[in-house]
Amino acid sequence: VRDRAFQFYYEENLEALRDAGAKLIMIDALQARSLPDGLDALYIGGGFPETSAGELADNETFRESVRLAAGRGMPIYAECGGLIFLGRSIILEGREYPLAGVFPVTFGIAKKPQAHGYSIFTADRDNPFYAPGTRIKGHEFRYSTILQWDGGADELSLAVERGTGFMNGRDGLVSNNVLALYTHILAPGAPEWAMAMIRKAHRYQQQRGRYDASESFR
Repeated sequence: VRDRAFQFYYEENLEALRDAGAKLIMIDALQARSLPDGLDALYIGGGFPETSAGELADNETFRESVRLAAGRGMPIYAECGGLIFLGRSIILEGREYPLAGVFPVTFGIAKKPQAHGYSIFTADRDNPFYAPGTRIKGHEFRYSTILQWDGGADELSLAVERGTGFMNGRDGLVSNNVLALYTHILAPGAPEWAMAMIRKAHRYQQQRGRYDASESFR
């Protein structure tokens, strides 16, 4: 997903996905009525979805297509702004805007940064993309706050060694094959990430009956 709301991507991350065998399709969450047919995985990067909250909320069919895809088991990796989009809603100046509803979280926006700087996390719970024990360095930059989350810290899959994370020193919300986190990673420093995306996409493709034995995935 790459548009006015979700524009923060390291080009190295996109190159890593291409090098691993992915064909990238850019999706505009503000204009597309739904996810494209035949999609095998979804990457929702960072940005400032709060600046386009009205448009995202109005695009109900796209939000619903993302929620349904997550429920069907599509691999989805979401960073920061992407995490917000997968939440239940965001409240801005007293008005609540519905979001994709994959996770039961309501967000707000503060006037000052809530996290800013380098971060380190270790995967210590099951999640779709990082094997237990994997230690990843990244960074955080956000103004968003968590107003309500109908879950517990023990449900978060990543232990934050440095940084803020989602709450209580943890990050990484998981649902089916979805992992949503505040930390941004840089692919050259986290080679596990791109390969995990490809493996998950390949499995999802097989499950959907679209596997072509002539295709190769490195």
